[in-house]
Amino acid sequence: MNKILLCCAAGMSTSMLVQRMEKYAKQSDIDVEINAIGFEEFSEQIQNYDCCLLGPQIKYKLAEFKAIADQQHKPVVVINTMDYGMMNGEKILNETLKMIASNEVK
Repeated sequence: MNKILLCCAAGMSTSMLVQRMEKYAKQSDIDVEINAIGFEEFSEQIQNYDCCLLGPQIKYKLAEFKAIADQQHKPVVVINTMDYGMMNGEKILNETLKMIASNEVK
């Protein structure tokens, strides 16, 4: 099972996106665990996940979070602003699963 962490300012706005991603995963029979947190929890949570997606509103944290995640070989990316705004759970989940798969190949 793939485990995906979403991170934003307080974990609230990404919670809606998590619901969309989970709905698509269930419809598509994809075994995945997705959780949303506030950015202050990132350091203690990243080791429990395969990757982290940052909400566009905290993209300024990317370099800091990437440095932490790189030590554990976990990818961190900022969610595309358009996809985030449209709550496109299907596209975001599919792109994330591809990213996890390519990271596992390394």
